[in-house]
Amino acid sequence: MTIAFQLAVFALIATSLILLISVPVVFASPEGWSGNKNVVFSGTSLWIGLVFLVGILNSLILLDSLSGGYP
Repeated sequence: MTIAFQLAVFALIATSLILLISVPVVFASPEGWSGNKNVVFSGTSLWIGLVFLVGILNSLILLDSLSGGYP
């Protein structure tokens, strides 16, 4: 369970860094927003999904640690 949590957190951090770089590049490109809005929406949807996944996995790990699953 903790490996899945760590991978989800890593994916969230990687997606955040990619969006941090790509969104300003999209807005600065000649096509601008109209040409690249699907890319921004896809990245944002992935980021939101990862936020919820990390939250759910975190709550499961917390519940397991409270019940004595981890030393």
